[in-house]
Amino acid sequence: MTSFDHTKYRPFEPVAIENRTWPDQEITTAPLWASVDLRDGNQALVEPMTVDQKKEFFKLLVDVGFKEIEVGFPAASQLDFDFTRWLIEEDQVPDDVYIQVLTQARPELIERTYESLKGAKKAVVHVYNSTSKTQREQVFRLGKDGIKDIAVKGAQCVKDHAEKHPETEWVFQYSPESFTGTETDFAVEVCDAVIDVWQPTPEKKCIINLPATVEVATPNRFADQIEYFCRKVTKRDSIVISLHTHNDRGCGVAAAELGLMAGADRIEGTLLGNGERTGNMDVVTMAMNMYSQGVDPKLALGDMDRIVSVVQSCTQLPIHPRHPYAGELVFTAFSGSHQDAIKKCLTNQTDDKPWDVAYLPIDPRDVGRSYQEVIRVNSQSGKGGVAFALEQEYGLALPRWLQVELSPIIQRFSEEDGGVVEAEDMKRLFEQSFMTGSSPYALGNYSLTKDERDKVTAALNHAGGSVNIEGEGNGALSAFTAALSDHFNIRVDIVQYQEHALTVGSDSQAIAYVQANIDGERFNGAAIDNDIVSASIQAVLATVNQKVAEASQASVA
Repeated sequence: MTSFDHTKYRPFEPVAIENRTWPDQEITTAPLWASVDLRDGNQALVEPMTVDQKKEFFKLLVDVGFKEIEVGFPAASQLDFDFTRWLIEEDQVPDDVYIQVLTQARPELIERTYESLKGAKKAVVHVYNSTSKTQREQVFRLGKDGIKDIAVKGAQCVKDHAEKHPETEWVFQYSPESFTGTETDFAVEVCDAVIDVWQPTPEKKCIINLPATVEVATPNRFADQIEYFCRKVTKRDSIVISLHTHNDRGCGVAAAELGLMAGADRIEGTLLGNGERTGNMDVVTMAMNMYSQGVDPKLALGDMDRIVSVVQSCTQLPIHPRHPYAGELVFTAFSGSHQDAIKKCLTNQTDDKPWDVAYLPIDPRDVGRSYQEVIRVNSQSGKGGVAFALEQEYGLALPRWLQVELSPIIQRFSEEDGGVVEAEDMKRLFEQSFMTGSSPYALGNYSLTKDERDKVTAALNHAGGSVNIEGEGNGALSAFTAALSDHFNIRVDIVQYQEHALTVGSDSQAIAYVQANIDGERFNGAAIDNDIVSASIQAVLATVNQKVAEASQASVA
C-alpha cells in the first residue's frame, strides 16, 4: 500500500431523511450572528492575543454590529478570566450585547465560569461535551448513557449557578461537540435531555449549537442533518438552533448557508475565517454573500480595510490577497478583456440602477475600496485597463484609437519590468510617446487671422534658433498642417481628433489628442494647454516631431 491510499477512508454515512425541504428555501433575512474570534479563533493562534489585542478586537466586533460575542474560556485561562472581568468591571459591554463564555460540562469549571461573569448585565453560558462515536469509544470510553449523563449534569449545574445570580440576564447554550460525527438521533436525544433540564419557553429560549467541529461531508449532507434535527428535537419553538461550521473541506461557508436554509437561526464564526486547522466559518464571506443578493446582513462591513487591519494585527496572520471581499486583489482585473468589460459597464452604471457590472459581483465602494484598485495593469492587461487607470488617476480620457497605440507600449514595459505597472509609470510612458510637441521643434509665438480662409503664422523653435512658417486652411488645424506640410515637404492629414477639459474653472486646462497620416504613416500626438487651440496645434506638432525624429534616425542608420 502506498502512503497516498484512498481506501483507508470511509464515505460519510448520510442521515436518512425523506421529503427534504431545504433545497427549495432561500436566504432572505440575516441570522443571529455570534463571533467566536476571541475564543475559538484565539485558541488557534500560534501566539494567542494579548489583553490589549483582545480589547481592540472586541471594540471592532461591537462596531461591526455583533450582539453576541464569545470572549473566552475563563475557567481554563487566567488571561480569559481577567479579560472577562475587565469587560464587566470597566463597563465595556454595550447594553444590547451579550458576552458569551465557554465551559466544559464539569462542575468546578462551571463554578469558575460564573465567577468570571459576576456583575454582567447579559451573558450566554455555553456548555459542551463531546458526543461523537469516535470520542465516546476512543477518548472517553463511555456508552451513550454516560455521555448523556455528562450533558444533563452539566446543564443542571449551569442552571443552578444562574439562579444564584438573578441580577444577570442569562441565556443557556449547549453544544454536542462533534455533532457531525454523532449519530443524529443520538444528538437529538442528548439535546432533548438538556432541554428538559432548562425548560426553555418561546419567551425565554435556550440555544442549541450544532458544531461541525470537523467538516466530514459535503454541505448538502450537513443540511440534511440540520433539517432532520429541527424536525425531531422537542420544544422547537423554544430553542434557537445555532451552527458552528469549520472549513476542513473548504466548505464552511457553504455548509452554514445550506444549514440556514435547513432551519437554523444563528451562525457562529470568525471574521475572515481564522480558527483551528483550516479555520472557522468566515462571517465576512457569508454576510457579504447575503449582501450581494440584496439581503441586509445586519453587520456593518463597509470599512473592510479596518477589519483586515485589526484582524491581521491581532492574529498575526496574513489575509490572502484573493480572500473573498477582503483580499487586496479580489476586485482587481489584470486581463485585458476583463478590464475593457469593467470599464464599459462602469460607464453605463448609475446610482438609480441595480448593480450590473461584468466581473464585479458587488460595488467595491461598498466595502471602502476605490475603482483605482479594481483595474491594475501588468503584461496580461489590455487597453481598457490602461485607459481606466489614466482616467481615474489623471483625468486623461484617451480615445480608443490612442488606447490601441499606448497599450503595447505599456505591455512591453511591464514585460521588461516584470510586475504591475503603476499609474505614474503609465502617465510617463504616455507623455514620452505622444506628448512630443517640444522636441525637436517647439511651438513659439503664433497668430491666427480669419478672412475667407484661416491663416496661421507660427514660429518653430529648434536648436537655439527659430523659423517662421505660414499656412492657410479651413480652420486653425487645417492652416497649421498646411504650414507644416509646406515647411517640411511632407503631407500631413489629420485622421482623428478629440479634446476634453482636464480641470474645472476659469483657469482650466484642456488636452487635445490627434492622429495624423504623414506620408502614409500614422502618428499620434497629445498636448495640454490652458487654450484648446494651442493644445490642438501642439498635438499636431507632436505628430510631426515623431516623423522628423524617425527620418533623422533612418538617415543616421
